[in-house]
Amino acid sequence: MVPSNLAHLLIVDDDANTLASLARAFRLAGHEATVCDNAGRALELVKAQAFDMMLSDVVMPGKDGLTLLEELRGLGIALPVVMISGQANIEMAVRATKLGAIDFLEKPLSTEKLLLTVENVLKLKRLEEENRQLRQRVGSQEIVHSGEAMRRVMAQVDRVAASEARICILGETGTGKELIARALHERSARRGGPFVTLNCAAVPGELIESELFGHEKGSFTGAASRHIGKFEQANKGTLFLDEIGDMPMVMQAKLLRVLEERQVERVGGDRTIPVDVRVVVATHRDLDKLVKAGGFRQDLYHRIFVYPLALPPLRERVEDIPALVAHFAVQVAEFNGWKPKLFEAEAIAELQRYSWPGNVRELRNMVERLLLLADGPVDAATVRMALPASAEGPAGNAPHSLPQEGTLAQRVDAFEREQLLAELKRHNQRMTDTARALGLERSHLYKKCQALGIDLRALRKGPEV
Repeated sequence: MVPSNLAHLLIVDDDANTLASLARAFRLAGHEATVCDNAGRALELVKAQAFDMMLSDVVMPGKDGLTLLEELRGLGIALPVVMISGQANIEMAVRATKLGAIDFLEKPLSTEKLLLTVENVLKLKRLEEENRQLRQRVGSQEIVHSGEAMRRVMAQVDRVAASEARICILGETGTGKELIARALHERSARRGGPFVTLNCAAVPGELIESELFGHEKGSFTGAASRHIGKFEQANKGTLFLDEIGDMPMVMQAKLLRVLEERQVERVGGDRTIPVDVRVVVATHRDLDKLVKAGGFRQDLYHRIFVYPLALPPLRERVEDIPALVAHFAVQVAEFNGWKPKLFEAEAIAELQRYSWPGNVRELRNMVERLLLLADGPVDAATVRMALPASAEGPAGNAPHSLPQEGTLAQRVDAFEREQLLAELKRHNQRMTDTARALGLERSHLYKKCQALGIDLRALRKGPEV
């Protein structure tokens, strides 16, 4: 991937002079060009690395350009391809179009026409990427809230989004830091540019430099092709660095330099590349304490901590839980093709009493679990049975989680069996009390136990009440 106004082109032609002149023309215009003199090698290159567009001659010794195009499509590689030929005819052009070529140009080639074609391809790719991102965001990236705590946060977002100030988003894991970063981007003048993310805690220390700044082919073992880093990908847009507090110290110094100089150098490269990027960072850690403990550079801290934006944990915004549950219930049902289910008022109240150590992310997972467990509307008993209680949660329950092996039905059955056994033990195998606690008819409880292979006679220690 290259900055949105430039392209990495693959030029395929058996004529060395054509390759040289086309490569020179594209490089003078700022594009990157890789040349190849046969279709077989071109296919290997396309499989090994990413290109924005391929320009291929039709008539070549051995495998011709149309056969190359056909093989690309057969492999499912949707690379934009422009065919060129000095022996063009209508039949050839029609076949190329049917195979998916976006244009067919006759030699001798006009440099102006070629550059215009590349510009149009890049515009089309940008539109497709914007549409893809929009489809991802619709219904899944909304910041759902109704209470005062998040209203204050969103007011701050609106206040600082239009500026170029560096924002440090603070909050526990699962509070929605990436959603806030995206909101900052979409409310800024950079909203037409890319929004690129990197979780610093998820990338091994030895690879993070390559992820941020990119690398050249052969710059280290395993670098089989050029890689464009996150900074270049985010050119004219926003780069979101999540969990900045987990970035290795040696990388902190390199990041500071890029922030100051606004240019990057790929690993193994010999030139600097200017980048125009707004950097937004986030962390669940106390950066001030990290600085004092020597775990974070003070100069970088002052660079990124221009405007701290703190997100409240879900336990401090329980008034938002009803709206969040309704939102997730619709989202999960639509994604899985399930019928929508309602949450009863007491079920919502049970969810509001829980402390949510995993915050909004945990709530979303819990909604999906409840939709799996409930036969009809989700009631309070189902919530009590499903909540992974801890010392911070409702008393009287033991921590539980869905099994990680087997089919979905097998996992749900195993979970239900575990919950029923726990409730039976808590009520000393008294079926009436157990059924009441679970919100079930006594006859339904018997059927459930039988279906799940629970031997009540083996469990019973005393007379049933």
